[in-house]
Amino acid sequence: MSIERVIVSVVNEPSAPRPLLRLVRWLALAAISGVLAMLVVGVAAFAYFSRDLPDFSSPAQYRPNLVTRVLSTDDRLIGEFGLERRRVVAYDQIPKRLVQAFIASEDGGFFEHDGIDYIGMISAVLGKLRGGKLRGASTITQQLAKSLLINAQGYDKATERSVKRKVGEAILARRLEERLTKEEILYIYLNQVFLGHGAYGVQSAAENYFRKSVSELNLGEMSLIAGLPQAPSRYSPFVNPKAARKRQEYVLGRMLTEGFIGKSEHDEALRLQVEETVHPRDDRFRDTAPYFTEHVRRYLYDTYGEKTLYEQGLTVETTLDLERQWYAEEALVKGLRQVDHRQGYRGPLLNGSKEQALAIAERYEREVLKGAPLDPEEIYVATVVETKSQEAKLKVGNRDGILHVGGMRWARKPNPLEYWESHKLQRVSDALKVGDVILVQPITAEKMKKLDGTWDINKDLPKNDQVQLFVLQQVPLVQGALISLDPRTGYVQAMIGGYSFEDSEFNRAFQACRQPGSAFKPIVYGSAIELLEYTPSTIIVDSPIVYDDVEAEKRWKPANFEMDFKGDVTVRTAITNSMNIPALKTGIAVGIDNLRMFARRVGITTPLKQEAGIAIGSSCVTPWELTMFYATVDRLGKKVEPVFIKRVIDRDGNVLEDHTAPRDPWVDQNVRIDRRYATLDHNASSVMDARDAHILRYLMTQVCLHGTGAAASALGWSIGGKTGTTNDSFDAWFLAYTPNLVTGVWVGFDRNEDGPLGVREQGGHTALPIWLDYMKRALNNVPKLYFATPAGICSFAVDKETGRRISSDDRRAVVVPFRCGTEPKDNNAGGETPSGTLFRDEEGL
Repeated sequence: MSIERVIVSVVNEPSAPRPLLRLVRWLALAAISGVLAMLVVGVAAFAYFSRDLPDFSSPAQYRPNLVTRVLSTDDRLIGEFGLERRRVVAYDQIPKRLVQAFIASEDGGFFEHDGIDYIGMISAVLGKLRGGKLRGASTITQQLAKSLLINAQGYDKATERSVKRKVGEAILARRLEERLTKEEILYIYLNQVFLGHGAYGVQSAAENYFRKSVSELNLGEMSLIAGLPQAPSRYSPFVNPKAARKRQEYVLGRMLTEGFIGKSEHDEALRLQVEETVHPRDDRFRDTAPYFTEHVRRYLYDTYGEKTLYEQGLTVETTLDLERQWYAEEALVKGLRQVDHRQGYRGPLLNGSKEQALAIAERYEREVLKGAPLDPEEIYVATVVETKSQEAKLKVGNRDGILHVGGMRWARKPNPLEYWESHKLQRVSDALKVGDVILVQPITAEKMKKLDGTWDINKDLPKNDQVQLFVLQQVPLVQGALISLDPRTGYVQAMIGGYSFEDSEFNRAFQACRQPGSAFKPIVYGSAIELLEYTPSTIIVDSPIVYDDVEAEKRWKPANFEMDFKGDVTVRTAITNSMNIPALKTGIAVGIDNLRMFARRVGITTPLKQEAGIAIGSSCVTPWELTMFYATVDRLGKKVEPVFIKRVIDRDGNVLEDHTAPRDPWVDQNVRIDRRYATLDHNASSVMDARDAHILRYLMTQVCLHGTGAAASALGWSIGGKTGTTNDSFDAWFLAYTPNLVTGVWVGFDRNEDGPLGVREQGGHTALPIWLDYMKRALNNVPKLYFATPAGICSFAVDKETGRRISSDDRRAVVVPFRCGTEPKDNNAGGETPSGTLFRDEEGL
């Protein structure tokens, strides 16, 4: 019988006393009101505790924070940017044993419960009401709910120790259990869970600790990862391997108890000792190509915003050629060290007593080396414990070492007015003292002999085979930059902005504005070829000049590097030998305003000074823009459109931008065809006539065959380029190109007060060796190409001294290209002469 009928029957009962009827009615109404009140309070409480909870009804709604991944041109990872390092993998890609390991260690009753540990929750809430801390066991579903709440509400709010947070977590856990299958919950949990050292999810953890995909893990590795959720820092195999081992034993024990594995599997997994074989994850951004990757990061940040960059998991396909980047880094680092050595030794890192030195060695071993073998490519901290005339005894951690004078001949006292070759160190004790803390690099006896021919292996080699030989090193004060790109595609394949990104994030390739010296002269002669119809045979008088700077109220008497004058010289001779006076006179003839406008048109964006001195490089430019000009010459006047990023793809596979070149060798034929159609209406703009650019390119090949850049001819390719050196050798440049690779190198100081580079430090001696070292490796096994000759070019034999037409059989003859009709009209000369081997129609643009 319903409550209403009971009330009616009682009220209508004639024998019931009226006071009793009122009491019953009151009690009934109170009960109804109480129930209704409880319902209202319950609904209100549920609404209160449910407020701000994320809504999950399908795995498709799981959109976690993902890391943006930056890839090289061959799809290798070179950088990551994100708040959480996570890679989502499908449930069927996660090994069954790994799933079982998490269930055994975190939630043995996962497949039986409805998502909540009620006893644990009630105990936690009662403890909190009694004034204690809010604690309690959590199921995997509750752990997932907490993690999702952190994403939705922020860490502080979602982890506060309050009843509201715990109840909200329980409500969300129940919703997950009602709306998702157990497998779907596990899929989200195993991709969401934090597993230490920036790794979120099992795939990132596998990469983080074992450099593997999650599908490649063995049972020992799985059990170590599964032990991390409770306390990732406490159980970190990097920080606390003993605690990690105990936790791993617990996980394997639970798996055995739950029947997931047998005794033999349990014992075999424990024998692996995986906590001792974990590998710290490489910081790809810092270690691989930091200047390049940071340049890409800034573009992404400016284009897509902070949230998209750090949370939405973009895939960024770049143009970086990883091998060429490594070659570039090795060449630049080695070259800068060599330049720095020629400047002399600036002293130890610090100096103290022998006892202090030994204490430093012990600490270095304990905190840094940790027993690891020495890498011959790395630099280490050493302490000097004994010095003699020809050697010093060292401690590198707990290892004994010898530094022979042959490994530190360069360590003279710095003096930029002395040529280093004439002042090599003769005695170790002249540079080192007991207690010095220095930098050294391991070396073998064979390499030591090549390094210093005076070193007698039989006499000077330590009798103890365990004693390691070292050479002295120091962190260079001199800096450098290298940029390398494919002129046909515009792909920037290598880019380095300094000696060490960790020490300085200042990207000198883009941000250093330095005087280019003679490296600017091709712009001068390019303007004269276009505006004044100069040819390689045009005569310029190399004679003294006095230039009055009206604005500065100064009189300037420029001179050539050799401090002499040659009289009448051809343009070919002037640029080949990098003569200052002819370049200056050419710039004045063109007109300073015209020269500045031409420079801007061909890619120099930095404002140039209003002075004649810009013709010989007095106004600063960046290595980047000067390299782009050289690429434009290589492309016969078509302005290069540099590309750092080929494609940007969002987390759902949508292509946000695509700059893939039609001739990209890393994409399939269909993509090439699509990109060719996509770029039909986008032709590169020509900033120079192809014939003028070809003549300038020819002149620059002469520099690399017969002039200041002749050492570059050792490459064995068709090369056009130019050296550059500023007054007092504060900056040294070499920029040059082949038909398929343009590379610019700058060496100098961030501040002129740290210079100069020293005696005989010029572009051809300082920057060119770095360029050549890189290019030899970058072009190894690459089919040799030649420069294309455009229509409208006629080549003739001319006298290399006077520029006049002569017979090609004359010993003074050189073959020179001209715009047809501008060649010398000497009557005694022969006809048109075929182009030399540098120029063949084998490679168009």
